[in-house]
Amino acid sequence: MAKKLANRIATLMLHTSPLDQAGTGDAGGMNVYVVESAKKMAASGVEVDIFTRSTKSGLPEKVEIVPGVNVRHIEAGPYEGISKDELPSQLCALTSSFMHVEANLPRGYYDLIHSHYWISGQLGWMASERLGIPLVHTMHTMAKVKNLALADGETPEPTTRAIGEEQVVHAAKALIANTDAEAASLVSLYDACPDNVFVVTPGVDLGRFKIGVGKKASREKLKIAPDALVLTFVGRIQSHKGPDVLVRAAAEMVLHSPNLRAKLAVMIIGGASGNGSSEPEKLKNLAKFLGIADIVHFLPPVVSSDLPDWYRAADLVCVPSYSESFGLVALEAQACGTPVIATAVGGLRTAISDGISGSLVDGHDPKAWSAVISRLLSEPQKRLLLSIGAVEHASHFGWDATARGMLDVYDRVLSSESQSSQVRLA
Repeated sequence: MAKKLANRIATLMLHTSPLDQAGTGDAGGMNVYVVESAKKMAASGVEVDIFTRSTKSGLPEKVEIVPGVNVRHIEAGPYEGISKDELPSQLCALTSSFMHVEANLPRGYYDLIHSHYWISGQLGWMASERLGIPLVHTMHTMAKVKNLALADGETPEPTTRAIGEEQVVHAAKALIANTDAEAASLVSLYDACPDNVFVVTPGVDLGRFKIGVGKKASREKLKIAPDALVLTFVGRIQSHKGPDVLVRAAAEMVLHSPNLRAKLAVMIIGGASGNGSSEPEKLKNLAKFLGIADIVHFLPPVVSSDLPDWYRAADLVCVPSYSESFGLVALEAQACGTPVIATAVGGLRTAISDGISGSLVDGHDPKAWSAVISRLLSEPQKRLLLSIGAVEHASHFGWDATARGMLDVYDRVLSSESQSSQVRLA
């Protein structure tokens, strides 16, 4: 029997648009992941339609990103003023809107549905049953995992989300995890069938994120002093990403080594996340309270074409997250030749080769972070070795491999469904 292959995929990413700027609102690594993998799939001949919710009036029904990859806007609820946490209340409207789009397409238009994040998974579950096509799901983050590692004062994920995730896990024909650790969490915390869980690691655009012009030229371009000691955080400003850990660690460093103040520069690049609009202001107030407002610099999200210069200009990129399904920022920074210091959690254990491309820190104690950072800042030769290791480590992660891994999962699911159908007919 010939192996059934995927030709056209309906990708669901409802709570954030692939057209949004990563690093602000609810847009982050998942946006990059979905778009970049879709581009590579399209290059291999598989068409991808990415469905997302319209957040303003007048948006076109369909936007082409590249040939073979289209964004389709569906409507549900008010355009603005509805948060990600409130979006589950609009699932019926989202389902109706999706089904109306599908009804106007040729019969059997999509071979498979791939949903991203649990809200999209809920729609995917209903749509897959209605259309009679399989559902593949990627969690990206999980309520039960996040609740095991909350930042101080962070609100736990609601039980309704955990229940919704459990339902999606059992409805999906396949679950794609970013790392072995995520796969293990799906099995142990959500009772996923191990045979239905596949590990496909995310990638990095190695053509864009590279050593390129080097640190000196990047600093000249960004007007950063050549002798500055630059620590950079890139991402949405929210408690779970831990930017306050970096700010507190910097304060510890200046307290114990006052001479560092003249050269130390902490760059916080990103915007408010979702309904956490007050988080950037809280972080600025923390820097003032700790007496280091003069060395902590806040910058808005940077477009991907400019981001490599900010990575290259840094001495160290810091990722103090409380949990990460992978951590694309860490991979992008390493591809640019900058070592990464990150929390030893989740996918960051895979994204970083401890002692080779960067350093992993246990926990979020600012004193522990300041000790690791201070040691590396005082050892330029060690940073050089880590830089070499970072480029080599990142070279193993490309979006081509991610897309191939996804397509292999799709084809496996479709072939299995085809065989099951033939058995039922017999």
